[in-house]
Amino acid sequence: MQPTNYLTMSHLSVGYHRRAILSDLNLSAAECELVALIGRNGTGKSTLMRTVARLQPAVSGNVLIDGKPIEQYSRNDFARLLSIVSTESVGVSHLTVRQLVSFGRFPYTGRFGKLSEQDAVLVEEAMRMVGIKPLENRFLYEISDGERQRAMIARTLAQDTGVILLDEPTAFLDMPNKYEVVRLLHRLTREKRKTIVFSTHDLNIAMEEADKLWLMVDNTLYEGAPEDLVLNRRLSRVFEGTKLHFDENKGEFKIRRSDTRVVHLSGNDKAYFWTKKALERLGFSVHKVLNNSDSEIVVSDGQPFFWTLRRNGREVRFDSIYDLSQHLIKISD
Repeated sequence: MQPTNYLTMSHLSVGYHRRAILSDLNLSAAECELVALIGRNGTGKSTLMRTVARLQPAVSGNVLIDGKPIEQYSRNDFARLLSIVSTESVGVSHLTVRQLVSFGRFPYTGRFGKLSEQDAVLVEEAMRMVGIKPLENRFLYEISDGERQRAMIARTLAQDTGVILLDEPTAFLDMPNKYEVVRLLHRLTREKRKTIVFSTHDLNIAMEEADKLWLMVDNTLYEGAPEDLVLNRRLSRVFEGTKLHFDENKGEFKIRRSDTRVVHLSGNDKAYFWTKKALERLGFSVHKVLNNSDSEIVVSDGQPFFWTLRRNGREVRFDSIYDLSQHLIKISD
């Protein structure tokens, strides 16, 4: 059974002062779906997020949640449907983790803001789900960026909305925390049946974890599974006019290089792979060894790995890819 689209946009145009920077958007995100919003800087990702979150008006068109335009929900009802984590949301350093997560219950606490026993249970559950319960009494300025981002996500979980938006949630995190946060978002879509949309520049993470991409190209947004956008060449167009390109055969993002120098390589599969990557990074075009090659690099079959350069009837052995690379650069200059 196909999932129901919970968040939809119909002929939506977004921008400022009635001037559209993105026009006629028709996008959707289903229940239990993780969507990554991809685009170059200045293309309107944050503007789109703010419009969907009702923080600024649309230029034209509609955003619907559960089939109903967002303007038709009362402020309190909308706060029970959608929550947002923006890049500005972490400037509350003198709160404890528990206090921050408790703020997620504000749509349910009434005018006095007092937490009920059920509210407290949901706050506890949210902290446990994202792994920050041991930090509940720490101030936000005392914890790491990754832990603070988890606390912000826990706040949205305590708010218990069907839709969660996150603007660049991995922007200031190290690589392990980037993957852990996005993996957490993926898990929440399944376990809590959330519709989650996050904007990001971490393309490899988005390709690995997102169910769908919203891809900004030339002021137009395309949507689809990451693999569909590779096959129809939409993804490659993001980098037109830059030095970055997407290798559709390997699923890798690479810097465009002028590979004018040729080397022939053979040997152990694992070491061959990493040697080839190193040589291509240095601007060499790497080919499999031909029978009539007058020069070649041979990688040993087992550890410790070593590399033998055969050239002009002579052999030179190297104990690391670095040493081999430096030698090739020297003789190629």
